[in-house]
Amino acid sequence: MRICVGLSGGVDSSVAALLLKRQGHDVFAMFMQNWHDADGTLHGSCEWEEDRFVAEMVARKIGIPFYFVDLSKEYRRRVVDYMFDEYAQGRTPNPDVLCNREIKFDAFWEVAKKYGADMVATGHYCRKECTAGPGGEKIYRIFEGADPNKDQSYFLCRLSQEQLAAAVFPIGDLSKPQVRDIAREAGLPSADKKDSQGICFVGKVDLPTFLKQKLAPREGDVVEIYDAYYDSDAHYAFVRDTLSSLREDHGEPRMTMPFSPETKVLTSDGEPLGEPAYSVEKAAALPDEVLFRLALPEHYDIRFETETYRSGKRHVKKTRYKDDPRGKIIGRHDGVQFYTVGQRKGLNIGGHDEPVFVIGADTEKNILYVGEGHSHKGLYRSCILLPAKDLHWIREDLRMKPGETCRRRVRIRYRQPLQGATLIMREAGLFILFDAPQRAVSSGQFAVWYDGDEMIGSGVI
Repeated sequence: MRICVGLSGGVDSSVAALLLKRQGHDVFAMFMQNWHDADGTLHGSCEWEEDRFVAEMVARKIGIPFYFVDLSKEYRRRVVDYMFDEYAQGRTPNPDVLCNREIKFDAFWEVAKKYGADMVATGHYCRKECTAGPGGEKIYRIFEGADPNKDQSYFLCRLSQEQLAAAVFPIGDLSKPQVRDIAREAGLPSADKKDSQGICFVGKVDLPTFLKQKLAPREGDVVEIYDAYYDSDAHYAFVRDTLSSLREDHGEPRMTMPFSPETKVLTSDGEPLGEPAYSVEKAAALPDEVLFRLALPEHYDIRFETETYRSGKRHVKKTRYKDDPRGKIIGRHDGVQFYTVGQRKGLNIGGHDEPVFVIGADTEKNILYVGEGHSHKGLYRSCILLPAKDLHWIREDLRMKPGETCRRRVRIRYRQPLQGATLIMREAGLFILFDAPQRAVSSGQFAVWYDGDEMIGSGVI
C-alpha cells in the first residue's frame, strides 16, 4: 500500500509516518504550506519554514521520500475567506474543521494521488473501522481516540464516506505519552516539539488584529445585563416554564451550572449516557413552534432613558442615562464581530468582583452584551437548533428522519466532555435538548453527536 503522510513537523504526524513504515507500507511524506501572510500572527513569518525543516529531517531519519506542496491559494479561498465571512455575520467559525474537509482530505489528497498514493495518513487521535452495510456496501466508521485527553474526532466531523475511505489514522489507539516515547526511542527530531496552537496552518494569532485585515472596526456600546433582567423577560420565562413541563415532576429546571476553579463548569460528562433530565416522550410531542422558541438564544432589548441634571458650581446642564435595574452601559467596544459568547479577555472592563463574560451581541445595532460571573444566566442554553441544510451524517445509514427522536452524547466544542442529550428531528432541522444547560453556546460552531464512542454526524449551530 502506497500511503502519503501529511508531515507537519509535529510529533504526531512523525510517529504516524514511522509506524506505517514499520508496518511495511510504501510511505512518502508531503509537507503543505497553507499560509504566507504573517499579519496578526504572534510568531512572525518563519514558523512554517521551521516546521518544514523539522519535517524534512524526520522524513530523512525514517528513510522516506519528502515532498513540498503550496496550497495557500486553496486554503485562503476555502477556509480563511469562510472564516472572515462568518465573523462578519457575528458568528464564531471553526476553521480547523473546514481545513480537514476542504484541504487535508481534499486538496492535499488530490496532490497525493498524483504521486501515486492509495491512501492519505494524518496524526489525528481517532480510530477508523470498516463494516458492511445492509447491501454489502462498505461503511466507514470513525471513533474517538483511545486517549480521552487528545481525542480529535471532533475535527473530522464533516468528512464524507469517500474521504474516510482514503484516510488512515495510525496513532488513534495510542496516548500522547506513548507517541512521544516512540518518537524518543526512534530518535525523531520532533520528539519533544511542542504541539501547535492557534488557527490551523496560520498559527497563534491575536484574533482581533487578524480579523481587522478585512473587517473594519466599528465602535459601539457594551451593555451589562443584570440578573433582574431575567425576572421580567418573557423569553426566559417561556424557556424555564417549557423545560419545567418536560420534567416528570414538573419541578424547577436547571437553568445554569455551578462553577469551581478545579473542574471549570460542572456538567455531566455523559459517560455512560444516563437517564434523561427531561421526558423524551414529552419532548418528542412538542410542536415545531415551541421547539423553535426553546432553541432561540436570548435577544436583549433595553432602551435606556435619559435625564438632565445640573453639575458643578455653574450648574451646567448635562444629560445622563437613568439607572435601570435590568442593565447598564459600562463601556465601548470596537466591533461585535471581534468577540464571541463566553469570551472574557480583551473586554477591558474593570470594577467587578467576578469575571465579566460576553453573553450576546446585536450585530445590527452593534451592541455587545456582557454579564458578571461564571454562572450568569445569559451564559447558558439548554436547547439548540441545527438547520437541516447544515446537517452532515457520517453514517448515512443512521440518518434520522423527521419525527424521529433518540438519545445521544453531544459536544459543542473541542475537548468538551460529551453531554447527554435528546435529539429531535424535524423538517427544519435537528433540535438538541441537553440534560444540563450548556455554557457559551456560539452560533457558527459545530455540534457533534456520538453513539457510544462512534461519531455519527454533525451540524452548524
